[in-house]
Amino acid sequence: QANLVESGGGLVQAGGSLRLSCTVSTTMFSTDVLAWYRQVPGKQRELVARIFSTYASNYADFVKGRFTISRDNAMNAVYLQMSNLKPEDTGVYYCNVKRNWGPEYWGQGTQVTVSS
Repeated sequence: QANLVESGGGLVQAGGSLRLSCTVSTTMFSTDVLAWYRQVPGKQRELVARIFSTYASNYADFVKGRFTISRDNAMNAVYLQMSNLKPEDTGVYYCNVKRNWGPEYWGQGTQVTVSS
């Protein structure tokens, strides 16, 4: 069992930046697939960005060029650097860890609010 704790959310004006952090309570394996999801008002939870063991990453179209995901296996952490934020980015952001043998874990979420 792993506990994930997100931090770094908050209120920011449109065009601003935030950096989300997620720390994992247990060892983070290099083979883990790490991801950030979000749930915006009125929509289902959706994938924002994902990073693999090779450090390759992919992004949802709506954040490409604005967000960057990174990982630090030694620190058991995954990050999401968000720039040029838009009001439609407002929502709860969740950290996700998927082990290659099956288990999947979620954080409790951190609120991001972007004012216009």
